Amino acid sequence: MPPATPSLDREATLEVHPEAHSEVRHRPAHAIDAAPRTRGATGVKGVLLPVAVVLAIGTIFVTVYLAAFHAPRPRHLPVAAVGTDQQVLQVEAGLDAGLPGGFSVTMYPSEAEARQAVEHREVYAAYLAPGTPGAVGRNPKLLYAGANGPSVTGTVTGAFGAVAKAGGHQLTQQDIVPSSSGDTRGMSVFYAAFGLILAGYLFGMMTYQIAPRLQFRWRMVSVASFGVLGGAIIGLLSGSTGFGALPGSFYGIAGITAMMAAAAGLATMVFMRLVGSAGLSLASVVLLTLGNSTSGGVMPPQYLPDWLRPLSEILPVGVGVRAIQGASYFHNDGLTRGIAVLAGWIVACAAILYARDVLARRQTAA
Repeated sequence: MPPATPSLDREATLEVHPEAHSEVRHRPAHAIDAAPRTRGATGVKGVLLPVAVVLAIGTIFVTVYLAAFHAPRPRHLPVAAVGTDQQVLQVEAGLDAGLPGGFSVTMYPSEAEARQAVEHREVYAAYLAPGTPGAVGRNPKLLYAGANGPSVTGTVTGAFGAVAKAGGHQLTQQDIVPSSSGDTRGMSVFYAAFGLILAGYLFGMMTYQIAPRLQFRWRMVSVASFGVLGGAIIGLLSGSTGFGALPGSFYGIAGITAMMAAAAGLATMVFMRLVGSAGLSLASVVLLTLGNSTSGGVMPPQYLPDWLRPLSEILPVGVGVRAIQGASYFHNDGLTRGIAVLAGWIVACAAILYARDVLARRQTAA
């Protein structure tokens, strides 16, 4: 009988040069940063698992967006009123009659202070009661910021118009913080944020597909490069050099969007490293569905259901959108908090990746 033929794996093992073994043996523990490999599902699991995952993601998307936008109404939207105690009480009663629980009214002593509150987005509108300084004769006056978007503008003008009409007056309106001429619908910040977060998600996914064995430090260089270049592109496209949609400074907008891009990319990488391929589905739900729906780019968080509103304060999209709007229109409202939250995401995700890809491998090698 002819001698048994050794298997291909055995032949490959015998033909490896001894120096190759030495190279593998002495390779630094941090040199390999490969995404976990899986064999993949087969049989019934292979048939039904993709169906279940995609339908689950689609169901979450539809549920969240319908809950947020099917019938949007404000909940305790902060507004200002200038007038006597009796006049302010009448304003509160009129607003509550038209939209119960929709507004939170704060009394201001003067038009100047109420105007400043609108300009700094401490309130979304200011109502000057008849006979107060700043009102137009015997008619009331409403100060609002068109930069907050058409939804807020429609809400406050409609609600305060009804209050004025109930008192037999005609409401005079003044937009004291109008949207940029290149952003007539006030939606540019939402589209810019959505595109950037989508790019961060794709970057976090592709970095392991294209360079699965990249060293940790070089992967961080790649993240930083992506963030800086992405922020610069958004700043150029949205600013005066592009569509003129956002009037803020180039460096402010580029810096914030760079941090948003890096945070989204790193978060996607963390999901992938911790739970494998399922991490992509989790990242899409957290960043793309929950993040964008609660971002405040379409309407403020006060329009969201109570169970969604807290996400706008902690997810990268929401804090980033508020910071961009503040830097563009509202005297940097939300900028400090946005930078702090985004920096927290970046540092925390980088630390998790370092622990997962470097420290864990060093312990294994030891």
